[in-house]
Amino acid sequence: MSKFKTLIIVVALAAIGGAAYIYLKPSGKAAGEGAFAKAGSGNGAATSNRPVSVSTIIAQKRDYDVRITANGVVSALNSVDIRPQVSSTIARVHIKEGQFVKAGDVLFTLDSRADEVNLAKAQAQLDKDLATQADYQRQLVRSKDLVSKKFVAQSAADTSQTQVDTQQAVIASDKAVVNAARVALSYNRIVAPSTGRTGIISVFPGSLVQPATATPLVTITQMDPVAISFPLPQRNLPDALESMRRSDSYVMANLPDSTIKFKGKLQFVDNAVDAASGTIKVKAVFDNKELKLWPGAYANLELSVQTLKDVVVVPQDAVIVGPRSSSVYVVDAEGKAIMKPVVVTNSFGSDAVVTGIDAGVKVVLDGKQNLRPGTTVKERNGDGKESKGDKADKGGKGAGKSDASASAVSSASSSAATVAPATVAPATSAASAASAS
Repeated sequence: MSKFKTLIIVVALAAIGGAAYIYLKPSGKAAGEGAFAKAGSGNGAATSNRPVSVSTIIAQKRDYDVRITANGVVSALNSVDIRPQVSSTIARVHIKEGQFVKAGDVLFTLDSRADEVNLAKAQAQLDKDLATQADYQRQLVRSKDLVSKKFVAQSAADTSQTQVDTQQAVIASDKAVVNAARVALSYNRIVAPSTGRTGIISVFPGSLVQPATATPLVTITQMDPVAISFPLPQRNLPDALESMRRSDSYVMANLPDSTIKFKGKLQFVDNAVDAASGTIKVKAVFDNKELKLWPGAYANLELSVQTLKDVVVVPQDAVIVGPRSSSVYVVDAEGKAIMKPVVVTNSFGSDAVVTGIDAGVKVVLDGKQNLRPGTTVKERNGDGKESKGDKADKGGKGAGKSDASASAVSSASSSAATVAPATVAPATSAASAASAS
């Protein structure tokens, strides 16, 4: 009985000891997390000291064109609506739609029979009056001869002279009638008044045309050169006038659906500002030999109004706009980022003219959001990748991190392996005591 009690007591003590050990010992997971936390704290310190990868660009010193943007419409310098000057019918159409014609080319021929008859009638009347004049002149000669011989009075010669003078006036009138008939006849032959491209032809052979017709026979539009008309705000009027006076000023234009640029010259500024809109109309002229600009098309324009000489130019993306001022990050000789306050005097497109930095300095373009003054930077290559040295450094740091992690895991495993036998120690002691009993 005493042996049984002793066995029970030993088993109870072993159970109490095992429970106390399990409750008080640190777990393997907690040990591993502790090791990794130490390694992580070391890596955090290394990360805080690691250089920031950025891309840089050199601040350039060059001439910069100050430009004004506007929107305009392509317009023809010369556009003529062809209408008849007499009522008649179309005898023949000599052109096709979309054809390029020169000044003087025949466009239409009208039925000219009536005008030809009128011209012949006027010419016949002129011939008749010329014959009458010849007779009057002969009578005048005879009258003067008779007066010289004192066969007739002087009044007879004066009468003959009056008849000759009157007939000369009649002949002048007849010649005017003939010229008028010729002019009327010429209206039946319609020619191009200027060079250009024909539009839609609204008549056909046999069509009756009249001077008061609302629809023109055809429209001829000059295509080269062409103009682009656009409005400018009133505040830019001095710039537009200065641009017209300068020989090196220009206007760049492009269509909204095309990247092709057209270079022209500002030619006209209107003589009054529109009080309703506060704008003034201006016009620029462009060469259009390839017929890329079409009258009526919408166009975007850039007007060069001034050229700034030897200014510092940086990309607009490099400028950090703050609530009170603007600044840029520059990289010094030691490879550290320094914030420099700048003043943006002009900007257009992707470029900005700044003061406050010197030409030739390295300005941070990408990655500036991760910078603080004094931060060490690593410049990326032109393709956006870091250099091999940077990759090697990253590889070494990655290997160190792996080694630290492996060490932490090994330490945790060793700790677990060390305490594992102690977990079964009470049971072994109990079994030995039972055997002894």
